[in-house]
Amino acid sequence: MAKSVVASAGRTPETDKRRGFFGRILQFFREIIAELKKVTTPTKKELANYVAVVLVFVVFMMLLIFGLDYLFGQAAFWIFGNGDMPGA
Repeated sequence: MAKSVVASAGRTPETDKRRGFFGRILQFFREIIAELKKVTTPTKKELANYVAVVLVFVVFMMLLIFGLDYLFGQAAFWIFGNGDMPGA
């Protein structure tokens, strides 16, 4: 199965062996350019939406971590005391 996947991409181990070192590097850059041509940039509306989603998620995670830290801190003070030595 792996051979058919490699063959469908137009590359086989035999063609890689025929290419020299610089031929493989050039092929690598050709494949990079081909992939970059497939990239689409988001519109302003999509970009604003992505930014808003990320900011909401970050604020949510900050509040969650703050809340858990506060709760665990209060639990530690309740279990172990506030750190004062008795009689001091």
